[in-house]
Amino acid sequence: MNEPIPVSRAVDGGTAKLMPDLDRPRAWLLTVEGAPQSYVDLDDPGHLEFEYARRIAHVLDAAADPGAPLDVLHLGGGALTLPRYLAATRPGSHQVVIEADRGLLELVAERLPLPSGAGVTVRPEDARTALEAAPEGSADVIVADVFGGSRVPAHLTSVEYARAAARALRPGGWYVANLADGAPFAFLRSQLATYRTAFAHLALIAEPSVLRGRRFGNAVLLASRSEPPVAVLARRTAADAFPARVEYGEALERFTGGAAPVRDEDATPSPEPPDGAFSVG
Repeated sequence: MNEPIPVSRAVDGGTAKLMPDLDRPRAWLLTVEGAPQSYVDLDDPGHLEFEYARRIAHVLDAAADPGAPLDVLHLGGGALTLPRYLAATRPGSHQVVIEADRGLLELVAERLPLPSGAGVTVRPEDARTALEAAPEGSADVIVADVFGGSRVPAHLTSVEYARAAARALRPGGWYVANLADGAPFAFLRSQLATYRTAFAHLALIAEPSVLRGRRFGNAVLLASRSEPPVAVLARRTAADAFPARVEYGEALERFTGGAAPVRDEDATPSPEPPDGAFSVG
């Protein structure tokens, strides 16, 4: 059997590469401009290589009874890692994926096709535009993993955006986002203050070394109108290969400090990661 070979292609966001994992026969790493975007194992969609993806998956696992289908809006598609995971763990779920990079969507559809009957609709649109057009109260969960290169675009960081997310969710729904920052956490703290304007409950999931400011890294934000299952998420994230901590309540308020919400006119992208923070090869 021939070994899979890397694929490189120009997409809207730059140069995308699909690199095979030689330890897993049908697994691939997707990078765009050298930044890791997704990891997919076509034979085992339950295998999540990236720790932040595992943390979002813990949220999805806790969002309803085991196996119960969900209506999920994904903002940012990449190689569709989490939609594949959800289709496998919650069959019958209705998922809509919004990805602005048409070239990337074409590459993924060609090289990493979704299984038939996955219940996933993929649309080439801007995430903010699609979110604002979503019917009110139509989603159980919104998953946001949108990066322009290695930065969250400015128009997805504002009070107006957060309120659009709250409007699209059902009353018991959850918004979960992959963010990235490092000390002194000006961006992450402003995001917490921003989402506080639209949601009663916030939680943050990240490795202790990131929360202590020792390195730049991913942090998963969970926002909801009702209290999330913090104890359940804390147990699951603590058991990962790279354990994470769940900040909630008073501890999260102390972390947020006096940060102010960000409106559209003042919004900026998330910070540029330090050299080597997320690059591959």
